[in-house]
Amino acid sequence: MEYITLVNENDEIIGKEEKMKAHVDGILHRAFSIIVVNDNNEMLIHRRNKEKYHSGGMLTNTCCSHPRYGEKLSDAIHRRLIEEMGFDCEMVEVFKFLYKKEFDYGLTEHEYDHVFIGRYNGSDIFPDKKEVDEYKWIKLNDLINDIKNNSDEYTHWFKIIMKEIKERELNVFEVI
Repeated sequence: MEYITLVNENDEIIGKEEKMKAHVDGILHRAFSIIVVNDNNEMLIHRRNKEKYHSGGMLTNTCCSHPRYGEKLSDAIHRRLIEEMGFDCEMVEVFKFLYKKEFDYGLTEHEYDHVFIGRYNGSDIFPDKKEVDEYKWIKLNDLINDIKNNSDEYTHWFKIIMKEIKERELNVFEVI
């Protein structure tokens, strides 16, 4: 069993819970989302494996997950990027947000999500097939237009992240 970190609305640790139980019960927990960009002003996105326990087959940011209970967030982001996409890079936290989304199939995402941006120009990307069906580099304007035209194809949290980036006028290509 994998235990994740439960937090309150101030992101203060209040306990732990088994990952699936936290999603069934809709308990607020810590999460992170990673956006990786390159020097060609492209963002790396991926389509989640269609067999994922929620949001399977949807397009999303480079990597997203939860720190294990007792694991430092700074360690978890590197661990998961390597596990999920097969590479690592330097990352900087740019903002965080709290959201709750109930899905039709009985699970709830209730997360305090920390958003990180990293830069990677390598060609060695080896995604875990249990996590990722496909990936691609995409220009930001093309991504924004595709989200607008095909909103149902994208994960709930990624749409929030993209909205926050726009509202904050955050130039993701100059952060790192």
